Amino acid sequence: MSGAGEAAGLGVGDEVEVEVGRVAHGGHCVARHEGQVLFVRHALPEERVRARVTEIGAGSRFVRADAVEVLGPSPDRVTPPCPWAGPDRCGGCDLQHVALPRQRALKAEVVAEQMQRLAGLTVDVGVEPVPGADDGLGWRTRVEFSVRDDGVAGLRKHRSHEIVAVDRCRIAAPGVTACEVTARGWPGHEAVDAVAPSVGEPVVVPVPSDPVPDVRERVVASWLSAAAGATVAFDREFTVSARGFWQVHPGAAATFLAAAMAGLDVRPGERALDLYSGVGLFAAALGESVGPRGQVVAVEADAAAVAQATAGLADLPWVLPVQARVDDAFGVPRPTRGGPRRRTGRPRRPTRSPLLPATADVVVLDPPRVGAGTGVVRAVAALGARAIAYVACDPAALARDTAALVAAGYRLESLRAFDAFPMTHHVECVAHFVPSAP
Repeated sequence: MSGAGEAAGLGVGDEVEVEVGRVAHGGHCVARHEGQVLFVRHALPEERVRARVTEIGAGSRFVRADAVEVLGPSPDRVTPPCPWAGPDRCGGCDLQHVALPRQRALKAEVVAEQMQRLAGLTVDVGVEPVPGADDGLGWRTRVEFSVRDDGVAGLRKHRSHEIVAVDRCRIAAPGVTACEVTARGWPGHEAVDAVAPSVGEPVVVPVPSDPVPDVRERVVASWLSAAAGATVAFDREFTVSARGFWQVHPGAAATFLAAAMAGLDVRPGERALDLYSGVGLFAAALGESVGPRGQVVAVEADAAAVAQATAGLADLPWVLPVQARVDDAFGVPRPTRGGPRRRTGRPRRPTRSPLLPATADVVVLDPPRVGAGTGVVRAVAALGARAIAYVACDPAALARDTAALVAAGYRLESLRAFDAFPMTHHVECVAHFVPSAP
């Protein structure tokens, strides 16, 4: 066999018939051909497909491939609702060829497998739908369109800089579609963001754009609190940069907030930490729950988000937004090669922020996709919190951090998973941890 980028075995462009095995983290399934591992997109477990190799993995240990022909389809295979979904097309959706209930079952398998493999825990988890967009379409309230050199806006292929000139995105919210980004020319721009906030009109932000406008998001949620002996109601608006972080599913913020807070059971007068706090969604709920006799410290690296949280939570003066990387705030060395160094070349350990308390009653973490990391997890465990809520957008990162928390004296109390990204392989989890010994 031959092809550009040929490895020992299959080469790019080669096509082989394979029996598809289990689902794997990342939007693909595992297959094998003559001992070589293939990670195949656009396939389903137990199918027989013709797979075309698209990329050689590191060290030629595996290859990436697309299922370009289905020879034996799964009963859960459907016709993708978007004509741009499939091999060599838009790379935004991994699972449009899968019936929605099976999508969620596959995601649950991935969460369970990652927790078993990386944390050594057997968990029974199902993936719950998030209210809104029941058919899995029309939910994404923030879409970044890439722009070609000729000014045409579109969406990128999977693991590629090549741009597909789509007519519209089928998972985009109606407000995003109404912006008609792909119907307009954008010469001189590298990308265009379209945002459909829950409050006000949609906005279009060419990139680069200065200044970036703010949008408003409203969150209405409720949860049962044993500490309060009643259902807690939450209704608040937040100011967010149009290019800042906010959940893209319209029902996600309220769903994750309710799930996290119900498991924490926050009590008046307690001290709480909100780590990777953004514009203060969890900090606001924590602040309302602990009341004026309590304290909340919210740590966020993005300066604009901290400024928005400071203004938006001014009615809760016992909530303190702090601008800092979470690892820096805890005095944990960064897990990268950047940052100041001594002449020996070793990274200088940052000084723990005096704004961080030595102890806390409850902690919320909502880290980026890479997770919090062992150093931060150990620092969180050292606070001695009676309850920790971890909101995770990557099950592998959650599993690694779970292992670190278990090693530091905590146990997994509960785990819920949510389908906040239908038609894609992404899944969001909310986990709760408590001390393993009283």
